[in-house]
Amino acid sequence: MKIEEELKSKVEYNTSTRVFLNIMYTQNVISDSFNEIVKPYEISEEQYNVLRILRGQKGQPANMCIIQERMLARTSNTTRLVDKLLLKDLVTRNVCSDNRRKIEVLITQKGLDLLSELDPKIKQHQELFSNNLSDEELIQLNILLEKYRAIKY
Repeated sequence: MKIEEELKSKVEYNTSTRVFLNIMYTQNVISDSFNEIVKPYEISEEQYNVLRILRGQKGQPANMCIIQERMLARTSNTTRLVDKLLLKDLVTRNVCSDNRRKIEVLITQKGLDLLSELDPKIKQHQELFSNNLSDEELIQLNILLEKYRAIKY
């Protein structure tokens, strides 16, 4: 469905505006659908992202800076997200022995178990959105999105 129809707009957008609105709208559709998956587990999309980053550390701690630079939404309050995960026993937080000003965060076994349970659901979610496109179209879409995102402002 065209973006004008989705937004019930009578205005005809130029190509640049249509692309921008399509990307923003699509991101919201994907995000809303993703949040329905993680909602029963009482975590947010951003908290899931922190857990995913920590799992990728393969047992090595990550400090707040590492987590922040790897976040999909870099405007997220990383400290608040880690605090919420700490309350759920999904992560641990310790003061670095070498640098007492540095905080190290590790994913717990409970956090790893949660991700293991979510992995097939997230994979299914990703495939749901990819099913309408061929492998070649997915590759082209990735190339175009990376090119679109590479603007200098």
